[in-house]
Amino acid sequence: CFDVAMGDELWTRAANELAAMIAGGETSSREVVDAHLERIDEVNDHCNAVVRVLADEARSEADAADAAVAAGDDLGTFHGVPFTVKENLDVAGTPTTQGLPAFADLVAPTDAPIVERMRSAGGIPIGRTNLPELGLRISTDNPLHGLTRNPWHPDLCAGGSSGGEGSAIAAGMSPLGLGNDIGGSVRNPAFCCGITSLKPSHGRLPSYSVFEHDQNPPLSSQVMLTDGPMARSVSDLRTALRVLHGRDPRDPRSVTVPLEGPETSRRAAVVREVPGTDLHPSSIDGVARAADALAATGWEVVDAAPPELERCTDIWTHLLANDITVLMETARSILSDELGAMLDGLSATVLAPAVVQTEYMRLAREWSLFFVDHPVLVMPTWTQPPFPHGADLSEQVGIDGLSELLRCILPGNVLALPVVAVPVGVSDGLPLGVQCYADRWREDLSLSAAGDIEAVLGTITPIDPVTG
Repeated sequence: CFDVAMGDELWTRAANELAAMIAGGETSSREVVDAHLERIDEVNDHCNAVVRVLADEARSEADAADAAVAAGDDLGTFHGVPFTVKENLDVAGTPTTQGLPAFADLVAPTDAPIVERMRSAGGIPIGRTNLPELGLRISTDNPLHGLTRNPWHPDLCAGGSSGGEGSAIAAGMSPLGLGNDIGGSVRNPAFCCGITSLKPSHGRLPSYSVFEHDQNPPLSSQVMLTDGPMARSVSDLRTALRVLHGRDPRDPRSVTVPLEGPETSRRAAVVREVPGTDLHPSSIDGVARAADALAATGWEVVDAAPPELERCTDIWTHLLANDITVLMETARSILSDELGAMLDGLSATVLAPAVVQTEYMRLAREWSLFFVDHPVLVMPTWTQPPFPHGADLSEQVGIDGLSELLRCILPGNVLALPVVAVPVGVSDGLPLGVQCYADRWREDLSLSAAGDIEAVLGTITPIDPVTG
């Protein structure tokens, strides 16, 4: 749990807890917002996680939220609670920069659907958070806002592409954030920074941007990209999902599906060996901790490998690389040279389209059948610890190295599966974490397993950033 020296500071509290305190009159929204703004002032110069602070707007909305409490109005789920938003999601009146200097002044007139829903639930946007250019790295740095640091270690990446969210939430600048995930982009930062996050089934949350260049995304995004919440507790993820899910006509992929499914056995498969790569001892340790926690809460835990992790990586790489080839024809001039060189390497790794068509459905079927006997799957998040800044662009790592690092991440995107990333403790001064997978639309199972792991092992953030 968080350092007791932090005491009962409001910025250490979870979003659900803050909402209950505001509704019950224990504190005010203005006090909560001010506490988080002060925390941003205190630690963000080091982390560079929040790249645009919405102080005046947030204070004004907090005062209105307090007036609603005083008047006895009906209150939303997150009434008066601040939250942060990744800078590739529209927030009315602020730029949707995508981490690009060319988009620095691209101000959105309206909110993205999930931002709308957070506001409707009473949430208050307090800041925009950093990301790599176009969200196309698993480390967070860009020519517009610069480098985001990991609160646990100043020389290690915060993950990406929602790295600003991960760093901000872990350091207490925000209790809840909104990001998105096409290759682990809410789970990578959760692992690196010691928080929890949910990549929902694709279609569970609607996605839409007012900008035309985002309205017709490439096939890889249509198939593999989804928005998702990030927080410090599984309970907050569960509440956020209830607020954010459901159909929006602006996103024809979005659907309204029940949040609870049929009862299943409490059997979890755990992965302690990953074909095609050597698991770091810390990753093996993390899975062992999660397995012990599940066993302690009544789960049957078995060692079992899901189907063809390497082949899932092949399909993910093809889908993304095929679109990167087209992207580079039009976007090269607005990207950094370093990112361009890395993407050129990715665009060379394509398969025959006929292979992808047949393999995609076969893999989806095999995984669905796997979940019949193993309703929850627990895997490492990354196969190695967080890497130094910039290593993801280095020739020493390369595309093959990144594919191995993300071996357990990519099936969630390829197969549209719900996945919860949850911390399982600390080792050698760095957070450990695992992922809880379930079959499509079974976020309830992923959240249940992650919640039981958290109940045994506790939370490990917020922390004061380590600066040296």
